Order: sequence, then structure tokens, then C-alpha cells
Amino acid sequence: MAYEFERKHRVAVLGGGPGGYEAALTGAQLGAEVTLVERAGVGGSAVITDVVPSKSLIATAEAAIAVRESHQLGVQFYSKTDGDKPVRPEVAVNLAAVNKRLLSLAREQSEDMRTTLEEAGVRIVSGEGRLDGPNALIVSTAQGEEGTDFDRIEADTVVVSVGASPRMLDSAMPDGERILTWTQLYNLRAIPEHLIVVGSGVTGAEFASAYRALGAKVTLVSSRDQVLPGEDADAAGVIERVFKRNGMTVLSKSRADSVERVGESVVVTLSDGRTVEGSHCLMAVGSIPNTSGIGLRGAGVQLTESGHIRVNRVARTSIPSIYAAGDCTNFMPLASVASMQGRNALFHALGDAVTPIQLRNVAANIFTQPEIATVGWTQKQIEDGEADGEIYKLPLKVNPRAKMMGIKDGFVKLFARPGSGTVIGGVIVAPKASELIFPLALAVEHRLTVDQVARAFTVYPSLTGSISDAARAMHTVNQ
Repeated sequence: MAYEFERKHRVAVLGGGPGGYEAALTGAQLGAEVTLVERAGVGGSAVITDVVPSKSLIATAEAAIAVRESHQLGVQFYSKTDGDKPVRPEVAVNLAAVNKRLLSLAREQSEDMRTTLEEAGVRIVSGEGRLDGPNALIVSTAQGEEGTDFDRIEADTVVVSVGASPRMLDSAMPDGERILTWTQLYNLRAIPEHLIVVGSGVTGAEFASAYRALGAKVTLVSSRDQVLPGEDADAAGVIERVFKRNGMTVLSKSRADSVERVGESVVVTLSDGRTVEGSHCLMAVGSIPNTSGIGLRGAGVQLTESGHIRVNRVARTSIPSIYAAGDCTNFMPLASVASMQGRNALFHALGDAVTPIQLRNVAANIFTQPEIATVGWTQKQIEDGEADGEIYKLPLKVNPRAKMMGIKDGFVKLFARPGSGTVIGGVIVAPKASELIFPLALAVEHRLTVDQVARAFTVYPSLTGSISDAARAMHTVNQ
């Protein structure tokens, strides 16, 4: 008797960042034959030069703040001189050791992810890849004196997850020493004497916050009225006040025209003619997708004017066999979203159950001190009439646990439908807001009412108590 075996579905993934990693792992778990092409290492820039190292740096900054401010809780550090007199020591940060640690963590995370893929049966190819039509990749790998070797990988499904790179300006080209992108900061051996950060979006604000906490003098150049334009105005206001209180110089409505290196210094020239001199400059003026020259247009994939790949809510492009995930797409540039896109792409391609992404339900966080976490509709959208909602804001300083911890800045803000009380969004500004936002994300995802949120028990005392307190307060609003 002759048996016929069905050929495995072949999947080729270009780029091993969060989206590509999850696509490859999901495909292998669902029984597909998966090949992942990655030029830098599994995890991509998110693990190697972005999320993992930057958040590790921020964790160090938080530790430095905790030590410096511990006296507010009655904890004091002293050493003794030869005369047996107490001397309060300064908090010192060894940036070379910090950077060595965080880059080691990034490599370790990358290797762990690679091992997971290999154990799942994914074939990993190191090299530069590009599309060769809608069902194949061409991969070039360096072969030393023998030249370059090319490999053609045919596939039923292709997933593109090539990420994005820091945007560079001709008038402020990074040199990797004094004028830097955020991927080059980890080469620094010592805390910058005076770091000028150009750009007050999420990346600029996070690094400005971290380096000020590490002890650097920081000047933040913001072209807008307020830092973090586009974020919740109340939350951005808290962060800007904390920045200034901590000694940071914030130059609002100030656009940088050029950045020049002058010896061991940098000079930033603003559009109004003013100049700012510092020891280093971080350019945080956005990113561009790595979609140029990889065969997308030749394969018929539609791109936006900015070069991002157009995808739908299951990560499918304009070509049925090609999916895309991560910062190279026109979706929200978050690692969590990239991962979900990668999973959804393979669920959809292989006929498994898939839930299309609702961007409204995505929880996001800004890792300043304090953090800002958001989910759902925004206050501006409610005020502009795009959504029907009631707003309630509760200052964190009235929370008993916050008082015990010495927390004075921050708040919990809830948005709910009039009448029904259905939670449609929220904002939390607090230490570890990234951990506190999850109950609100659940409420938005599952359409819970403020009464249902309020009925859940919270630990006393706890910061989460402010969430239930805010929900309880909205019960009277929705009578």
C-alpha cells in the first residue's frame, strides 16, 4: 500500500525581532517548516540595541534615585573620616560597568531566544535577506575569501519583520563619540558631563530622565510646548515638572537646526539663533523603517509614503502570501504589538483561530521616572467628541501606600461610558505604572464596568487601591 504524505507548510521569516521571533516560534509550534533569516542576532534591535539595554539602563537609574532619596524615608548613609566624623558619601555610577552589564543581558536574552527557536525546530540563517517575489527570499552570507554565497529560500508564507533604525539628519550626523543615536549610547565609558537631548518624544524623554538620574547635567530640546507631545497632557505635565525639579533644563518651543562637534564638545544651534554647548548630544528625532532595498515593491507589497508596510489587523500585506510585523509596519511601534502581529500572522496563514488586533486595547508605557502607562481612548479624544466618556482623576498622593513609600507625583485617571459605566480607557502616572496598568487593560479588553472593577478586592495598602477608589468614585457619576 502506498502512502501520501502532505508537504509541510513552508514559512520564511525575514528579521528576528519580537515580531519575527514570535512568527517563527508560532509557525514551528503549529507544525510548519520555518526558516528565520537574521543579520544581527535573534531578538533584533529590540533585544540587542533598544528595549533590553535601554530598560536595563533605566533600572540602574531607578536604583540611583532610590539611594539618593532614601533619606526621605529616614535611611541615611555615612562613612567616617580619620577624625571619626560622619561624612555623607556621594552616589557614584560606574557607567562602563553598567553598559557592560546591560549589553551582556542583551546577548544573553538573544541567545536564550535562539535556543528556544532551535529547540522548536526553526532553521536559523545568518545573513542579509531580501524578497524574490511573493514566495521566496534571497539570502547573502559572507564567506571570506570565497566571496558571497547566495541562498534562495522558497516559502508558502513570508513574514517581514525588519524593524526600524534611528532617523538621522544631515545637519546633525552622529559620529558615535559625541553626537549619538540611542543605539550608540552603550559605548560610553563615563557619565556625560552635559548631555543635550534633541527630541522630547518617548525615546528622548526616557533617556533624558535616566541620564539625569545617573548624575549627568541634561538639557532637553523640545520643539513643542510640552515634553511628550501627543501623550496625555496631565501626564506630560507631571513629567515635565519632575524633570525641572530634578535640575533638568527643558527648552520648550525650541527646534534644533544643527549639531556640530567642536573638539571635545558639541554645539547645538537652535532655529532662533541661540546655541547650547555640552559634552555630548543624543539625537532622538524618530526612526525610519528598514524597508528600502529588500524587494518589497518588486513583490507588489504596498508601502506608505514614509516607507512603512501597510498591513491589516491580522498582519497581512497587500500580497496574500506576505505578512509583516513590528516597527516596519504602519501599526503601533511597540514590541508587544510586534509580537502579537507575528503570532497572528502565522495563526491566520495556517488557518488557526485568530483575534484581529484592536489597537484601542493595547497598553503602552513610557519608562520615565515616574512612568506613564495608558490604554484605550484618550482624554483628548473624549474632549474632541470622538468618544463619549466621563473622566475621573485621582491624585496618587492621597493613596496610603504612596504616602508610606514617599510618592508625591502621579495619578490614576479613568474614562468610562456615561450611563453604563463601561471602562474605555485610563492613564496611570506612578512608579512601575507598567505593572499597574494591567487591571485597566483587562477592563478595556473585556468591557468591564467601573462597578465591576470596584468590586474586585485590592490589597490594603497598595497602589492598586487607587484604581478601585477611582472606579468606586465613578459609580456616582454613572447613576
